[in-house]
Amino acid sequence: MRGYAAGMLTFAEAHAPAVPAPDQAEVTRLLALGTPGVIVPPAFEEAFYRGGNLPEQLRRLFAKVRPARIDEDALEPLAAQAQALIRTSYLMDDAVQAFYRTLARASFPAGAMVRVRRPDATLGEDAPFLAPGTATLQAMKRVWAQDWTFDAVLERLDSAGSVALEARSTLLHPT
Repeated sequence: MRGYAAGMLTFAEAHAPAVPAPDQAEVTRLLALGTPGVIVPPAFEEAFYRGGNLPEQLRRLFAKVRPARIDEDALEPLAAQAQALIRTSYLMDDAVQAFYRTLARASFPAGAMVRVRRPDATLGEDAPFLAPGTATLQAMKRVWAQDWTFDAVLERLDSAGSVALEARSTLLHPT
């Protein structure tokens, strides 16, 4: 499954064509500060969703939600279930190994706190970096689960008329 590792780069390896255009400025800024880090491309998150059959599970979970008439009381527990689904779903072993190899190339100091976040956010999830990087991987899944909070789902329903979302890049760097 080479597709998992495709595009997953350390900041030092990230060059303009390899990094999605909207994320390039943030990666460049962090790199200029001498910040080690990793950019996980949207394709990695997309592969996670597809590998766990998450689009279908989420579709079934939210099937009764009607964007034209949202029942917020009914939506709240569905959002919590969706978050739990993301946090508890597994990545394929090849993906995990590619993730760990990329973390190793980033040269995070052992025990350093690593912030996992979206490029357009300053807050995210922090985790201690202990090789191979399991806590960091779990923090990344918690960041992905944030896309399924009640507020995030309600915003998508209001703005797009759907709970669907596009995979996005994820940044990992020391706090």
